[in-house]
Amino acid sequence: MNHLTQSIFTLFIAAVTTLGACAQSDKASRPSPPAQAEATVDGTTVTIDYSQPSVKGRKIFGELEPYGKVWRTGANEATTFEVSSDVTIEGQALPKGKYALFTIPQENEDWTVIFNKTAEQWGAYDYDESQDALRVQVSPEKSSSMTEKLTFDIAESGEVTFMWADTKLSFDVASAGQASN
Repeated sequence: MNHLTQSIFTLFIAAVTTLGACAQSDKASRPSPPAQAEATVDGTTVTIDYSQPSVKGRKIFGELEPYGKVWRTGANEATTFEVSSDVTIEGQALPKGKYALFTIPQENEDWTVIFNKTAEQWGAYDYDESQDALRVQVSPEKSSSMTEKLTFDIAESGEVTFMWADTKLSFDVASAGQASN
């Protein structure tokens, strides 16, 4: 009986390991696949991990993503924003760390960009405003071209740009030591 128990345990461990590996590879085959933007800004590594939903002919802001509601700024898991040292965002302090990145889209108004301390969460379903590390207001722009897949870009100058559909949103990141320059 001991040998049978050991065999069952070994099979269980093999199944769990296989399922874990399959789950990781399944992310790439999602309709909104994972993507990453990364750059070094004033010696600080800035990394954004997100999933890329596509427009697919839909009206995005105001319909698919309602105005005035917290949005995960991507698909699937909440988008994460990580900095390797203290920074400022639009001139406001944000400590080194990993954050969930949310936005609140608005029609004809500035959007709210949120850095939430609970980085690992699914979507915005369990979003808790009391966990916000920082909120900044940013003016969206109409893009000169259509972006089918949600895309983040981080310039070495510190400008982080989000583009999707006909919308573009940018905010500035600076190393906390560079903020006063």
